[in-house]
Amino acid sequence: MIKFPAGHQIPIATLEQVNQLWSTPMGSEERWGCCVNLLRGVARPEDWQTVWRECFAEWSSESQGPPPMWLPGEHELQESNLAMWMRELGHHSFVEFHRWSVTDRAGFWAAAVARLNIRFAVPPHQLVELDAGIEEPVWFPGACLNIVESCFEAPADQIAIVSGGSDGQLNYLSYGELHAKVQAVAGAIRKAGFCPGDPLAVVLPMTADSVAIYLGAIWAGCLIVSIADSFAAREISSRLRIGGAKAVFTYDEMERGGKRIPLFAKVAEASEIPVICLRHGDTLSVSLREQDIPYDEFFENGWAAPLELAHHGSSDDVINILFSSGTTGDPKAIPWTHTTPIKCAVDGYCHQDIQPSNVTCWPTNLGWMMGPFLIFATLINRGTIALYEDAPVGPGFGQFVQDARVQMLGVIPTLVKAWRASRDMEAWDWSRIHVYSSTGESSQPDDMFYLSSLAGMRPVIEYCGGTEIGGGYITSTVLQANVPSAFSTPAAGLDFVILDEAGNAANEGELFLIPPSLGLSTRLLNRDHRETYFGDTPRISVGVESASGNRIVQSMAGQGSGEDLILRRHGDHFRRLPKGGFVAGGRVDDTMNLGGIKVSSAELERVMNETDGVRETAAIALSTSGGPEELVVFAVCDRPLMAEQLLKEFNQRLKTELNPLFRAREVRVVESLPRTASNKVMRRKLRDLLVNG
Repeated sequence: MIKFPAGHQIPIATLEQVNQLWSTPMGSEERWGCCVNLLRGVARPEDWQTVWRECFAEWSSESQGPPPMWLPGEHELQESNLAMWMRELGHHSFVEFHRWSVTDRAGFWAAAVARLNIRFAVPPHQLVELDAGIEEPVWFPGACLNIVESCFEAPADQIAIVSGGSDGQLNYLSYGELHAKVQAVAGAIRKAGFCPGDPLAVVLPMTADSVAIYLGAIWAGCLIVSIADSFAAREISSRLRIGGAKAVFTYDEMERGGKRIPLFAKVAEASEIPVICLRHGDTLSVSLREQDIPYDEFFENGWAAPLELAHHGSSDDVINILFSSGTTGDPKAIPWTHTTPIKCAVDGYCHQDIQPSNVTCWPTNLGWMMGPFLIFATLINRGTIALYEDAPVGPGFGQFVQDARVQMLGVIPTLVKAWRASRDMEAWDWSRIHVYSSTGESSQPDDMFYLSSLAGMRPVIEYCGGTEIGGGYITSTVLQANVPSAFSTPAAGLDFVILDEAGNAANEGELFLIPPSLGLSTRLLNRDHRETYFGDTPRISVGVESASGNRIVQSMAGQGSGEDLILRRHGDHFRRLPKGGFVAGGRVDDTMNLGGIKVSSAELERVMNETDGVRETAAIALSTSGGPEELVVFAVCDRPLMAEQLLKEFNQRLKTELNPLFRAREVRVVESLPRTASNKVMRRKLRDLLVNG
């Protein structure tokens, strides 16, 4: 009989039904599926954890891989986007579908464009042109389009955006109303003297106005220079310079977690270029400079002469410049073209399962790729964007998810860790969520299980990619068993190999992408693109199996001559699980050599983070006087803990759960870890602290 934690509120009849399952012959997965159906709506997170452990008590992770926390049901197998598309195409499994998507890439992307009803003013004369080589494909050559037009295929009266803040009030904007605002913004941009091709910067939080500004600038033929509102003036300045911005949209201030953040002041300090300033409250709270203009005045000019017809350009025209989150020097400036949003939309369709009218929420920012991703993946799939205009950490966010009726919720793992510590989200009804998605950093299995339990055990689609990918290259699906913190497949239309240090296909090592694919960048503004992604990369022979088990073929005419195919570097370390699936091991440059064995910092941290009272850790390799690398751990704790005791516990865990040769030399307890604005741990700063004191 299962002993549930104290305080549970599971009805006695349900408890009896659950316990009866153990007297019925069935496998662990079948028993878990039955328990989920019985307990959904009455179990707490700790109840779910208890039942899951009992269901998989005899499961062998060594031979079978980690146990699943979610299994696809009849709805997913019949009514998900993937299931319906696969039926139409005649594919009987996702593995078969994915194999087709990478062995006939032209056929896959042509079918995807048709499926999403991407609008072309002039259709392309072919799908892709490889005259400059596999490193620089031109997708849809000869086409004329504006990708924003494909964002308005939903009925005009359908809700495009639902927004709200900590006050609990919701505001709605229909597709028709958003379309009108986009045309008005575009008209205002033209009336202000800006021309197609002009770079216009945004330093904006995610609001309905910022979505209209973002789409309106692209509608007018301009390109957006995306800058996160969290940056300091110096970082804003460098990005304005690199992007060549002629003007910048920002707010006078914004409010996050009860604090007022002066956006205009930072932008004005960063540059003398004109600011088009939105107001956070009833009136502007700042004094503008002579060259600046209030957004209300600017926008009114657009209402007087809206730009009703979008500017059409070539498929390769740049629409957005985004920046990587470098910790030293200038960040990489990565252009997106009219084709990149198609990659966003296909991923949202296939992997996040965004369906018409689905409400999609992903707390993010236009300065990071997930901001534009959210816009295009949702609107092209005719869904509804949910925008919470405050920090997504307290009870107000939980209420917003409930009241906005969110169905797909995107997260970063650090956010989930905070929710788990506070338990603020447990008070709300998240039962309408049918899928989560997690990206941005490596996640912890216990955190992802907790997240799943908040909606009665729903899948968490692990999603990893980058700005230069236009989306994800490895992910999960709603058609496959969902394992906490694990990926189940390469993304649709993409494939990769995992190579060891000798360049041989392996179950663990560095991951390399197999080009070409829609979404992959073809240029950088301030770096040598070929050198960055293709310089000195290994090559792979036709016929070798990819990491997903597909035979590698020359999948597109003109891909290259001979038997060796070019690979594209991404820099991530991955491990393939028994029976399929993948676990991220962090960045390749975050690996270290302990006792003669290479190991990723993420793998070490995953084990140490399971220590009671530890919130997060950062594993740093330190080599003194050219000697062997030694492990130093920075630890953030939920309660006072002594470094000496943590050192003992960490080393015991490393010894028993990873390798007896892994041992930390020192533990330093800190209040927080230094992070970039995109939430990546700044390991270089921690390493400098160790070296310089």
